[in-house]
Amino acid sequence: MAAILYDFLLLLAVLFLATALLLPFNAGEAFTSSQIFYPVYLSIISFVFYGWFWTHGGQTLGLRAWNIKVLTLDQKPISWQLAFLRFMAALLSWLMFGLGFVWIVIDKNKYSWHDHLSKTALFLQSNAK
Repeated sequence: MAAILYDFLLLLAVLFLATALLLPFNAGEAFTSSQIFYPVYLSIISFVFYGWFWTHGGQTLGLRAWNIKVLTLDQKPISWQLAFLRFMAALLSWLMFGLGFVWIVIDKNKYSWHDHLSKTALFLQSNAK
């Protein structure tokens, strides 16, 4: 959960920057609920954020702090397609009030819903180099 918090704070900063870059195109005004482009834009930015880290080393800043990597079940780097599937499944997990994350407690392999759906998982990395 600490890794999720680390990543959330970094993502929040990225989303603030992404919003600041987009505001001039909206005359500096706040976005309204009728502007569907804005939440879609933030979702794409969020996916690119996680997807890039997952496909380039398997670690976000939060995962790196805790020596955890996102890999396929056979411990290989994930592709952009798997990153997209994992991202969408993680969104589903959050939309179901976090039940996809709580699932780890009862799963025999300690996998979340998005681990199962994307056939990826979190692996603890050793500190040895």
